[in-house]
Amino acid sequence: MSRIAVLGAGSWGTALAVHFAGAGGHDVVLWARSEALTERMAAERANPDYLPGVELPPSLTPTSDLALAQDADLTLVVVPSHGFRAVLRAHLTALSEKLPGAPAIVISGTKGIEPGSLARMSAVAEEEGARAGHKIRFAVLSGPSFAAELARNQPTAAVVASTDHELATTIRETLSTRYFRLYSSSDVVGVELGGTTKNVIAIAAGVATGLGFGQNTLAALITRGLHEIGKLGVACGGDARTFAGLTGLGDLVLTATGGLSRNRRTGIELAKGRKLAEITADTPMVAEGVRNSLAILHLAEKCREGGLDMPITRQTVAILYEDKDPRQAVLELMTRELKSESEP
Repeated sequence: MSRIAVLGAGSWGTALAVHFAGAGGHDVVLWARSEALTERMAAERANPDYLPGVELPPSLTPTSDLALAQDADLTLVVVPSHGFRAVLRAHLTALSEKLPGAPAIVISGTKGIEPGSLARMSAVAEEEGARAGHKIRFAVLSGPSFAAELARNQPTAAVVASTDHELATTIRETLSTRYFRLYSSSDVVGVELGGTTKNVIAIAAGVATGLGFGQNTLAALITRGLHEIGKLGVACGGDARTFAGLTGLGDLVLTATGGLSRNRRTGIELAKGRKLAEITADTPMVAEGVRNSLAILHLAEKCREGGLDMPITRQTVAILYEDKDPRQAVLELMTRELKSESEP
């Protein structure tokens, strides 16, 4: 494989495109919905709105024409979860016009679940493939990775998961570089839900930091947050071991403590008393945990009879959407009924 299409020119999509074109030596097409953005990227050889200070390599081609992405050996869809279906549908429509019935390799770089349907991106891809009459070979790419660091070739490790063992191995071998080490996995459920739920816990970690609490608080929150992530993942069919790895513990620690984390910054601003609408208006970038907090809570309620208790997620939703005082939320977490640490 030498030609790659990346659909989505936000910070993570751009970083992947830059890295695969530069360190990976691939020909990369980077698609953005906005013609103005692609024209600017082509003229300036940079994406200053989403990944400032990073030059686009010569083998990276920005475009807003999906037809240019159809000759790719594999396609990464790297858009917010609420837009994943529409972008994938448009891609498959364009593929049908050019290569009717052709199989498609689709890699999700999205950390989220679809609002409303509560579907993971793997389920969305399966549905859209059936709708378009295309066989889709699906994988998900996730792990502890800030876009700006990968784009600058700082050593990063991640996981590519697929129920198709051969595909996971091929992608691992094709996309790994000396700076980007990929591990393969068959646990699509665990990798998808680990990458999604950790964003919600990271908002809570930001709230704790913004309130001035110390390392004791943060360590407790990360540990119990990981418990919530694993509990939901296993209930939905994931492998418990996945949550001790890069897409569980690794991604949570990075997002809950790292200064580049948008989800953590959202929590810090909430702790200062700012409203969610103000915070989101400040940047074009999406903090996935904001939308997905509600979806994760609804998924926990539906995944088994009587629901699944996820107290940190529940309090985060209350702060985000019910105007709950962050200090009151922390107090309620600390004064819940006492129990054994190993209880579900």
